[in-house]
Amino acid sequence: MEEKTDLKQPLISLGEGGAGIQEFTLFGWPKRDVFKEAEKQVKLAGPLIAVSLLQYCLQVISVMYVGHLGELSLSSASMATSFAGVTGFSLLGLSLSLTYTHMQLGMGSALDTLCGQSYGAKQYHMLGIHTQRSMFVLLLVSIPLAFIWAYTGEILGALGQDSDISHGAGIYARWMIPSLFAYGLLQSHNRFLQTQNIVVPMMLSSAVTALLHLLFCWILVFKSGLGIRGAALANSISYWINVVLLALYVKFSPSCKKTWSGFSMDALHDLWHFLRLAIPSALMVCLEFWSFEMLVLMSGLLPNPTLETSVLSISLNTCSMAFMIPFGLGGAISTRVSNELGAGQPEAAQLAACIVVLMAITVGVIVGSTMVIVRGIWGYAYSNEEEVVQYVAKMMPILAASNFMDGIQSVLSGIARGCGWQKLGAFVNFGSYYVVGLPASILLAFVFHVGGKGLWMGILCGLLAQVLLLSTITICTNWQEDARKAKDRVFSSHMPETGNMSP
Repeated sequence: MEEKTDLKQPLISLGEGGAGIQEFTLFGWPKRDVFKEAEKQVKLAGPLIAVSLLQYCLQVISVMYVGHLGELSLSSASMATSFAGVTGFSLLGLSLSLTYTHMQLGMGSALDTLCGQSYGAKQYHMLGIHTQRSMFVLLLVSIPLAFIWAYTGEILGALGQDSDISHGAGIYARWMIPSLFAYGLLQSHNRFLQTQNIVVPMMLSSAVTALLHLLFCWILVFKSGLGIRGAALANSISYWINVVLLALYVKFSPSCKKTWSGFSMDALHDLWHFLRLAIPSALMVCLEFWSFEMLVLMSGLLPNPTLETSVLSISLNTCSMAFMIPFGLGGAISTRVSNELGAGQPEAAQLAACIVVLMAITVGVIVGSTMVIVRGIWGYAYSNEEEVVQYVAKMMPILAASNFMDGIQSVLSGIARGCGWQKLGAFVNFGSYYVVGLPASILLAFVFHVGGKGLWMGILCGLLAQVLLLSTITICTNWQEDARKAKDRVFSSHMPETGNMSP
């Protein structure tokens, strides 16, 4: 790659004499490098967006089926999945709750850094070692969380939630326990493949799973008489199917021959190397994720809690679907940055970061405009209650602004994961949401009595703070120093290719 020019020149330049696109530069990089990098990101992000949408569809489909059982069933399932997200899935990776909007990575996102940089440095066998460490740790963490889920109803009741909603949520959470173990394995496989730029198989397995989930929900919710129990059980079955499909691909595909040579005892050595990134990764996602889940929990304390909880859950669900595009971009940029830093190419990593921010801004404007246009009819997808539909319509402009800011923070967080800044990201998220966002939500909703809209407007303030802080960190980054740190990280965890035990 050609050496970039002075970073102080304009972000976009069209040159002199009206040369137009022939003189296009981005931070000094020639147009061929810009377009080549953009093409790489689109090819990587496209399937990742599809994977995110398809995996999220499992929850959307379940909630839509449950929503047609009645408003109480919808509120119970929404409360249960929100509680599940707070206590479990936010730790493991992509959240299963209705706040799938904030599908930043939890403990599994340590693989974005470790596997991505190892792949860039051509230390291929280390990808399998890191992934096995991830699977072992996440399965271990799932055991105590399963016991917490078993008492979801009692815990929610003790927190002052509506007794009927709490009872239904407890039933739903118990039937969703098997999916907790499947999801840790699924996220480990996803990161293992994503950091190698192997994303089409992930998309295909997610598509097959989503199609089967439609059938499972129809049978288990309506035909079997299980009701909301059937929706939770369908989730568990579908996630285990996805895990099996990806595991078979990793085992038998020639594409993974260099990076997966079987289970190895080496994975149980130096677990602290994984935990040093996994723990701050979990904090990074949980601190943000919990603040959004608290919107649903706090909505249960507002007047007319059934209405408020249902609308807040639909709002979170809506933003989650809109968020899939920038989330795919965030996954792509974490892979691109980690690969380039691992390969000792800091200029390429910086170029990738510049391009993805511009792409996120463009997507945010388009998606936000669409949300405003469909605001009057969107509520009917989730409920036949006219009161719910009208409330959702009032929320949509606020959701559009939230999605715009969330898209930018998603790609900035992806850059952070690629560089290994999870510890710094945890501090940023704590300040943004617990010093700014949640206090503003409480003030607007319970002091100024703005209701559910006030809860969301407060979190929007937290999002703005998060974007400003992450932007400042990214702008001030020393990319050469991060490349050096990536090299040190890769080779400090280097292990010989021995001790393999074929499964």
